[in-house]
Amino acid sequence: MSTTGWVLLCAFSALLGLVLPRPRRRHPDRQGGPTDEATFLTLHIAAMAAPSLRAGLTHESARKAVRHLRTLLGTSAVAVADGGGLLAWDGAAGCHRDHAPEHARIVLASARPHVVTGEAPACDAPGCATRGGVVVPLTVDGRVVGTLAAYDAVVSVALVRTVTEVARWVSGQLELAEVDSSRRRTMEAEMRALRAQMSPHFVYNALTTIASFVRTDPERARELLVEFADFNRYALRRARDFTTLAEELHCVDRYLLLERARFGDRLRFTLRVAPEVLSVSVPFLCLQPLVENAVKHGVAAAGRRGEVRVVVSDAGAEAHISVQDDGLGMPPERARGLLDGSVPPPGEEGGIGLAGVDVRFRQIYGEDYGLIVESAPDAGTTVRLRVPKLHPANSYL
Repeated sequence: MSTTGWVLLCAFSALLGLVLPRPRRRHPDRQGGPTDEATFLTLHIAAMAAPSLRAGLTHESARKAVRHLRTLLGTSAVAVADGGGLLAWDGAAGCHRDHAPEHARIVLASARPHVVTGEAPACDAPGCATRGGVVVPLTVDGRVVGTLAAYDAVVSVALVRTVTEVARWVSGQLELAEVDSSRRRTMEAEMRALRAQMSPHFVYNALTTIASFVRTDPERARELLVEFADFNRYALRRARDFTTLAEELHCVDRYLLLERARFGDRLRFTLRVAPEVLSVSVPFLCLQPLVENAVKHGVAAAGRRGEVRVVVSDAGAEAHISVQDDGLGMPPERARGLLDGSVPPPGEEGGIGLAGVDVRFRQIYGEDYGLIVESAPDAGTTVRLRVPKLHPANSYL
């Protein structure tokens, strides 16, 4: 193993807690020493390998990560395998490549590290100095999903310990990949639930309204049918987790046009949007349920003329959105119950509701980004939410 490799091993061991040096006070003008350089290099290499590992244990991710892992370990060769065989190999000792799957099977069967010594790794290739190896299991949720193997001229105690710690770090990245995958599956399930929960009464009422115009105003019926198709194309499409605020507002506009055809002059609506926030990423179908709630439990329940106002403003690092109606309103304690799910909306027929949107926003952006409901009897209801413009979750768009 090269001198640089030993320095990297020591640095990685220190970062993982095997050796934790006491911080030393340095003069501000003094340049960092070899330890600082090794620490930086170790972190840099780990950072380069991490994105590939966060994709899970596949041929592609292993191929991208194995070169960085060999640099990190400083050994002559590194192999990554799973139950299906060798995923990736990096190193000069290609003559040992065919032995790696056999070594991996031993570890996969025992779920324990395995040291390859003696005659096992020997070969007749000229100039091959590899005479040993360390094979360590990679685990996710206690399950062995693969192996990490490092091959070199000498197998020392330090190498065994360091390969074990690197495997722990790789396993941690694979755990995060599993969490990411679980999160995506959860959000996909939520999307399917959202589509399934689109109020059947809205669909029925919209089609009934359109049918009422077929004889009296065929052109109006045709226009409404196009609006209904446009709304459903967006709401029922195979969507990603996020969309732009412009697309979400377009869906809201189509929904309100259909409801206006149903309620006539009883429903007035206003959309006021700051143009600079139209490109902001938002969770798919996050506004339409709030507007539907305002129409159904605000205007329709009041039995008189009412107005729904949607205001989207630019607030620097965030976009602020409010959905307001001038309907019957409710006591503050009932508003709180709507959010925590303890109080179902009156006449709820399976719609998405405020609680679903509130939970999604808290899961995606954090507890500080839940809905705020302001209401009082005979004073209407206002629902407010904030969307951060720059957030890691928005990268799913």
